[in-house]
Amino acid sequence: MLTISELSKSYSGRTLFSGVSLQVNRGDRIGLVGPNGAGKSTFFSLVLQQEQPDAGEVALQRSTTLGFLPQESAPAGEETVVELATAISPEFAEVSRKLKAWDAAHPDDLNHEDDLHARFNELGGYQIEARAKSILKGLSFRDADFDRPAREMSGGWVMRAHLARLLTQEPDLLMLDEPTNHLDLEALLWFQDYLKGYPGAILMISHDREFLNQLVGSIVEIRSGKLHRFRGNYDDFLAQRAAAEQQQLAAFKNQQKEIERLQEFADRFRAKASKASQAQAKLKQIERMEKIEAPEAAASTVSFSFPQPQRSGLKVVTLKDVHFSYGEKSVYRGANFEAERDERVVLVGPNGAGKSTLLKLLAGVLSPGAGERLLGHNAKSGYYSQYRVEMLNEARTVLDEASDTPQRVTEQYIRTVLGCFLFRGDDVFKKVGVLSGGEKSRLALVKLLLDPPNLLLMDEPTTHLDMASIDALITALQQFAGTIIFISHDVYFIRALAKKVLHVNAGVLTPYAGDYQYYLDKTKAASARVALTAGLSDNRPQSRVAAHPAAVLGVDRKEQKRLEAQARQARASERKARQQLVARLEKDIADCETRQANLVVELENPETYAKAGAAMHLNRELMGVQHQLETLTAEWEEAAKKLAEIEATQ
Repeated sequence: MLTISELSKSYSGRTLFSGVSLQVNRGDRIGLVGPNGAGKSTFFSLVLQQEQPDAGEVALQRSTTLGFLPQESAPAGEETVVELATAISPEFAEVSRKLKAWDAAHPDDLNHEDDLHARFNELGGYQIEARAKSILKGLSFRDADFDRPAREMSGGWVMRAHLARLLTQEPDLLMLDEPTNHLDLEALLWFQDYLKGYPGAILMISHDREFLNQLVGSIVEIRSGKLHRFRGNYDDFLAQRAAAEQQQLAAFKNQQKEIERLQEFADRFRAKASKASQAQAKLKQIERMEKIEAPEAAASTVSFSFPQPQRSGLKVVTLKDVHFSYGEKSVYRGANFEAERDERVVLVGPNGAGKSTLLKLLAGVLSPGAGERLLGHNAKSGYYSQYRVEMLNEARTVLDEASDTPQRVTEQYIRTVLGCFLFRGDDVFKKVGVLSGGEKSRLALVKLLLDPPNLLLMDEPTTHLDMASIDALITALQQFAGTIIFISHDVYFIRALAKKVLHVNAGVLTPYAGDYQYYLDKTKAASARVALTAGLSDNRPQSRVAAHPAAVLGVDRKEQKRLEAQARQARASERKARQQLVARLEKDIADCETRQANLVVELENPETYAKAGAAMHLNRELMGVQHQLETLTAEWEEAAKKLAEIEATQ
C-alpha cells in the first residue's frame, strides 16, 4: 500500500532521516513515536508529499486513497457541520452544494434536476449523509449542530467535524496526528471502538499510551535519524526496546574486549620481526570487524523541582450542603465534600455528570446557589483548565510571561521548565498572541506550576503534551507538597498520580479510599479506560456522599458489631494473603535477577561465541528472563501497594 525506500531528509545541516525504509500494508495499525523534534510531523509531510525528501522515494500503490487529520488548525468556511462531514471529495461537495441551492430556489418542486440527482445517487449521496450523521453523533455532536455553520464552533469542534469527514470518506490509509487532543472521554471511547473495526490501514502519532495499547499492532520509533519497528502495542515496544538495548550492550562490551585483546597483541609484537606479520594480521582483523555501536543512553529524566507552596492546614477545602444549577438544570443538591492536605484525588464518571462543575466549585470559579465552600487554614486554590488562557498577556513573549512570577527563580531555570513543556530554543521569544490553543494551554500550566497554590485543581492537564512532557509533569506533581484534585482521561497519568478516586454521577459523589486500581477492582470495571466514564454498578461500596439529603435508617447495634467483626476478620485474612504473595514474589524476583546476572556474564565471555548458536540461545533466554522479571516486578509493586493500603487501615 505504502512503500518508503531509503528516505533521507535534513534541515539546516540537521539530519532528521537517513536512508530509512518502511512498508505499510493493508490492515496495518502503526503507532509512530519519538521525542518532540525527532521528525514525526515531518515524516507525515513527506508521506503526504507536502515536502520532498533529499533522497529516496515515497510510493503509494495505485488507486490507494489517503486521508490525513492534522494536529491543529483544520480550516472551516461557510459550510455547515454536516456539509463539512460529507465533503469526502471535491465532486461530492460540489454536487451537494448544487442540490442544496436547487432546493432553496425551488422549495415546492419535489423533482430535482435529473442529471444532478442521478449523479448524487451514483456517489452514494443519502447513504453518505446518514453515515456522516451517525459518526458526528459518536463524536458528541447533537442533531441541532448538524446545520450550524462550522465557523461558529470552536476549533476543537471543527477538528471533530474534519475527523468525521475522514471517517465518512473511509480512506485506505488513515493518517492521524494526535487525534485524541480535541475529544472528550466519551467521544474518545467511541472513536477508539470505531477504529478497532476500521477496514483500512492506520498510521498515527499519539501521546496517549492507552490509546496506542488498544489499537496498534506495531510501533515505529524515530530515533537518531532511523526508523525502528517493534511488533506489538506500546507496552510491548517498551519491553522489547529495553531487552534489545541490554543485548546490544552485552554484544558491544564483548566486542570491545576482543578488540582490546587483538590490539594488545599487535602493540606487543609489531616491533618483533618474527611476530610482525601476526601483529599486522590482528590489526586487519580489527579493521574487518563490523563494529557494534554502543546503545544510546536512554533520554535522561529532566531533573528539576517546582517551587513548593506554603503548607496548608489539615482540612484544605470543604463543600457543605452545596446546591448548584445551570438555569433550571440542577447539577448538585446538598452535596458534601472534603479534601485534606497532600491528597491526590481523581474525579471520574460519565460525561456531563458534573465533574468539571465540581472542580470549578472547589476552585471558587463557580459559586453555589446554596450551601458554602470553605477553604482551610493557609489554603490557596489554583485552577487550571485546558480552555482557560485568560491569565496570559498576549503582548508578551513566552519567556516574559513565564518570568512574571513572585517566585525567585533564574531565567535558566524558567527556560528549563519551558523546555519540558515543548517551548525550546527560539520558541521562548514568540509572542503569546501567535501561539496555538494548545501552546497557550501549556504556557498557562507552566505559569501555574511556577507559582503553585497548595490546592491544585486541574482539568485535563496532559492535553497537548508529548510523552516526555507528561513524564516531566508527573515527576513534578509527585514532588508537589500540596493537595491535587484533577480530571484526566490519560490512564497512565491517573495511575501515576491518583491516591483516591471520587466517582461523580447525577449529583452523587462516591469516594474510593484507594488508587485507581483499587477503584477498578471494587467496581469490577470492564477496562481501565471505560471505567473513567462508567456509572456505578450494584457492587459499589456503601460509603457515599449524599447529594440529596435523606434520613439515614438506624441499624441494630448488635448487628452492627457483628458486621464490624466480620469486616476486621476479612481484612486480617486479606492482609495475611497479601503478605504471603509479596514474600513469594520477592523470592521469584531474586531468583530471576540471579539468572539474569549469570546470563549477562556468559554473554560477555568471549568463549561463548566460539560455540555455534550458543550466543543466540543465551540471548533468547535472557529476553525471556527479562520479560518474566518485568512481569514479576509489576505484580510485586501492585501487591506491595495493596498490602500498604490494608496495613494503613488496620
